[in-house]
Amino acid sequence: MNILVTGGAGFIGSHTCVELLERGHQVVVVDNLCNSKETALRQVEKISGKSIQFHKTDLLDREALDRIFSNESFDSVIHFAGLKAPGESVSKPLAYYQNNLTGTLNLCQVMSHHDVKNLVFSSSATVYGDAAEIPLHESLPVSSSNPINPYGRSKVMIEEILKDQHSADPEWNIALLRYFNPVGAHDSGLIGEDPNGIPINLMPYITQVVIGKLDKLTVFGDDYPTPDGTPLRDYIHVMDLAKGHLAAIDKLTSDPGVVTYNLGAGRGVSVLELVKAFEKVNGVTIPLQVGSRRSGDLPTSYTDTSLARKELHWQAELSIEDICRDAWRWQQQNPHGFS
Repeated sequence: MNILVTGGAGFIGSHTCVELLERGHQVVVVDNLCNSKETALRQVEKISGKSIQFHKTDLLDREALDRIFSNESFDSVIHFAGLKAPGESVSKPLAYYQNNLTGTLNLCQVMSHHDVKNLVFSSSATVYGDAAEIPLHESLPVSSSNPINPYGRSKVMIEEILKDQHSADPEWNIALLRYFNPVGAHDSGLIGEDPNGIPINLMPYITQVVIGKLDKLTVFGDDYPTPDGTPLRDYIHVMDLAKGHLAAIDKLTSDPGVVTYNLGAGRGVSVLELVKAFEKVNGVTIPLQVGSRRSGDLPTSYTDTSLARKELHWQAELSIEDICRDAWRWQQQNPHGFS
């Protein structure tokens, strides 16, 4: 297949491109590089031994996007592109709605114009908000009033837009993939998570502390109702997540309409458990301090993976130890990221 990957230079996108190329697909990437670097794609080519066609294009530029579709014949689209920092979305809601909603609308309108109707959408577990039922499962109700920040609400809105598009044109096949906590890196150490500025996610913060870029790790709260008092999260290796996208692409070939899957490891791991696993696997010590809780942090969030196992024939295979080992290898080989 010839597959367009929006946001393909980003963390999850670049690892998915590796899997697509190694599976024999052709890959075209559209990315405006606002939170990524083209170097990641060059590294993907090095890993796979195959080439990627890259367009530095913003999805808000509909004319440029239309030109790309006019020159290519795509079988499917994987849509990663979007602003993704929950905290930032609170202070910049208009930017998040403008970028995430308008970008998706432009993409879908251009897809429709060029008769491309298979789409895998990068959604998020944030759509569940503070749902009390754990583990989280796909049949739980979601609405734009449930997520606690504009980032999560933008994901819910896009899911609803895509469902409406399928209702209007049943030829569309759409997979809504709700991620939990992607971490790790490709085992080559050539690509990994390279956030701009101070990381907002736990794993890159840990690796930057250990490499010496940051002084210490702050654990936000140790008084949650969990075994060790720190929040439980569902950490999934990014390569397992990438394979989930290929399983979704395969699913779309059976004309399923709109399908929704949670992609996670299906187990809760606490912040301190992850820290201790990283120390043990890599033989390092992580200086840390305990701070107060952050507003909006949930005590526990992990998924029931049974639907993805049943319908996508997919499940996470890599362990927390694999995650810690691969993330540290990436940081050691790339102390300054994609510099």
